[in-house]
Amino acid sequence: MTGRSSRRARPLGRRDFLRGAAFGVGAIAVGPTLLAACGDDDGDGDSAGGGGGNRLVHSNWPAYMDEETVGLFREESGIDLRYNEDFNDNTEYFAKIQPDLSAGRNPGADIITPTYWLAGRLIQLGWVEEIPFDDIPNADNLVADLRNPSWDPDGRYSLPWQSGMTGIAYNLSATGRELGSFDDLFDPAFRGKIGMLTEMRDTLGLALLADGQDVANITFDDAAGAFDRIEQAKADGQIRQFTGNDYMDDLAAGNFVACVGWSGDIAQLALDNPDLRFVIPEAGGMRWSDTMVVPTDPSNIDYVAQWMNYVYDPVNAARIVAFVGYNSPVEGVQDELRKNPDTAALADSVLMFPDEATLDNLHIFATLDEDAEEQFEERFSAITGA
Repeated sequence: MTGRSSRRARPLGRRDFLRGAAFGVGAIAVGPTLLAACGDDDGDGDSAGGGGGNRLVHSNWPAYMDEETVGLFREESGIDLRYNEDFNDNTEYFAKIQPDLSAGRNPGADIITPTYWLAGRLIQLGWVEEIPFDDIPNADNLVADLRNPSWDPDGRYSLPWQSGMTGIAYNLSATGRELGSFDDLFDPAFRGKIGMLTEMRDTLGLALLADGQDVANITFDDAAGAFDRIEQAKADGQIRQFTGNDYMDDLAAGNFVACVGWSGDIAQLALDNPDLRFVIPEAGGMRWSDTMVVPTDPSNIDYVAQWMNYVYDPVNAARIVAFVGYNSPVEGVQDELRKNPDTAALADSVLMFPDEATLDNLHIFATLDEDAEEQFEERFSAITGA
């Protein structure tokens, strides 16, 4: 969600969604994936200066919100929330907003939701405002393990939207055996049928963990071996393709027998093919968060606080996570899901609510300074052909 590329999702009915959560997938009981969300970009001039007037603009990724929550907030608050699904890729979105933010102008949104590493970069650049925590009492519900992250050590500039995991996705009928490590992707039997993600922190992160590296404190020189291994696998024809979220299409079609993938996606595909699996590699998986930040000069900081407070209420957060299927950052959501027979099964998904053992095997990629970011991205782009 990872860093992440676009989150395309096949629209599913609520019953399909809950069925996927109840029965789980593979070695770990996988929760449901993302459902159709409620993009509300009506093209009527939201682009400059955020909301303004009675309007609040939130830019987010596709399929990351249920329509009911947006409607309820509008009705209860009287605020004209414009929830726009205009994130497709972190790097692409950064390029879109950089001209405005570098000039001290708001980029057309009161809240944006980049993946954690881009949020960290925006914080370093001084292009975001402090979160108005005094007016967000529900921020106290933030789960303990997401407080004061390395990229926002004082916890002043961000609130997580949702979190997820990066691991290995595979088709058991095609592999003929269970997979459990990143090294399995280099099995010669799978030559030409392996996929890796264009998101550098996901693909390289798993390679580094397999090499025994500490991804939280990585240097460019430390990463040389992992880069070389991925590059050689591409040259040898082991890797069929580097993809964004369209890895789901290749996995479903059989073009990939295994690939790097995200925790919430495979349950969606498994509704049609129960042979699909998701596993956190033995050497560890990646953990990421997509994060709400407030870009320079928002129009309605009071409305920002009201919306953030609303989505951090456990009842509302439970409604959201029951549709998006990733890891809610809000304490008390698991209990709320158990209160409803239709959602009780979701509360037991270890990928929606990671237990201590799962969290111990997940890692967050280091926040890189500008020079290191350029080095890493340049080398990775040379490998992927981006």
